[in-house]
Amino acid sequence: MLSAETARMLARYNAWSDKVMFDAVAALPDGEAVKPRPSLFKNMVHTLNHIYVIDRIWQAHLEGRDHGYEARNTKEHPPLPELWRLQQDVDRWYVQWADAQSDAGLGEIVEYTLIGGNRGAMTRGEILLHVVMHTNYHRGYVADMFYEVPGCRPPSMDLPVYMREGRAAV
Repeated sequence: MLSAETARMLARYNAWSDKVMFDAVAALPDGEAVKPRPSLFKNMVHTLNHIYVIDRIWQAHLEGRDHGYEARNTKEHPPLPELWRLQQDVDRWYVQWADAQSDAGLGEIVEYTLIGGNRGAMTRGEILLHVVMHTNYHRGYVADMFYEVPGCRPPSMDLPVYMREGRAAV
């Protein structure tokens, strides 16, 4: 079972990693972030938008409310600066939520219905772990797209880097 201390660290790591990635995408040459690419989500920003949508869906599950999404991404994505503002809002929510959790609370079961209609149940801690892992997975898609931009490399967002450099920044 995920401890409250680990949940707090994971929420902060996730927020830090989002900042590192959004800063790197924003620093790319003009047009590269939205340039069509052979990827599931077509470009970097739309991939980041998918992460945001899923973060919001799981936030709603944790809050016991309807999320209002009909798909795992929206047809269009907001401009990168607006998406970054939205992502920061949901990242702050997860950090504050994790700060309020106890070990026992993280063990509570949450029932949910996925976009496709499948029902499921996970503990609150498992949901947070899923959110962090899902975000890391898709940030990897964006990181891979960096190699398609001449002279660009993706940022390093590994957990040991956060533990060394980012922990104090969040």
